[in-house]
Amino acid sequence: MTDLERAVWSALGAVSWEPDQQTTARTCAEIAVTMYGGHTRDQGTPYIEHPMAVVVILREELGVVCPTALMTGLLHDMLEINPGARDLIGLRLGVKFANRLADITPDHRLEQRAKGPGDRQAWREKTAALEPVPLLIRLADRIHNARDLANSPDLARRARFLDDLAVFYLPLAEARRATSPQLAMAYRVLRREYDNHQEEGHHGADRVLHGTDGQDRRQGLPPNDPQRHG
Repeated sequence: MTDLERAVWSALGAVSWEPDQQTTARTCAEIAVTMYGGHTRDQGTPYIEHPMAVVVILREELGVVCPTALMTGLLHDMLEINPGARDLIGLRLGVKFANRLADITPDHRLEQRAKGPGDRQAWREKTAALEPVPLLIRLADRIHNARDLANSPDLARRARFLDDLAVFYLPLAEARRATSPQLAMAYRVLRREYDNHQEEGHHGADRVLHGTDGQDRRQGLPPNDPQRHG
C-alpha cells in the first residue's frame, strides 16, 4: 500500500477487522485514493481528506463499528464526483455496494446532468427515506462539512449550507434520533456544530439566530421551545 492508502486504512480502523474485511478495505482504500485523487474541495484541500474525516467521525464520535458502513462512508461521495465509477465499484466491491452508494447520491449526479428545478426537493425526499445506517453516513458528512465551512471562500455556499441544516437536516436528525444510539449522537453533534455557527455569527445577521434573539426557522418547534437548546 502507498502511504496515503495506509492513512485511509488507519482512518477505517481496519487493523482489527477479519481477514476478508481487510481485503475489501484494501480495495476500498485503493479506489478512494485513485478516484478521489486529483479532486479538490472548494477550500482548496485534497478531496480525500473529507471522506477520511467522515469515517473518523463515524468511528470515534458516533460509535459505528460495522466495516461495511465505514467503507461506505469512505466512498460516500464517489458517485457524486465520478458517476462513471459505479460500474468499477460494482465489479470490484459488488453490485450491492455500488447500489448503497447510489442510494446516498443525488439523482442528478447519477444521471450526469446539471442540477435542475425540483432536484433539491427530490434529494431531500431521498435522504429522508434512507435507512438508519445510510442516513448516519449523510449526517456524518454534514458534521464534517459544518466544521470545515469556515474555510470555504464561497459565502453563498455557507449561507445555503446553514439554511439546509436549519430547515431540513436538523429536523430530520431530531425526528430520527430515537431510531438508534448512533443517530441520537449524530443529532447532538450536528446540533452543537450548528449552534456554534450561530454563536460565531458566520451566517450573517439575516440568517437564523441562536437563542431567543430571533426566530429559529427549523420546522416543528416554536422559537422558545427548550428542545431547541437542549
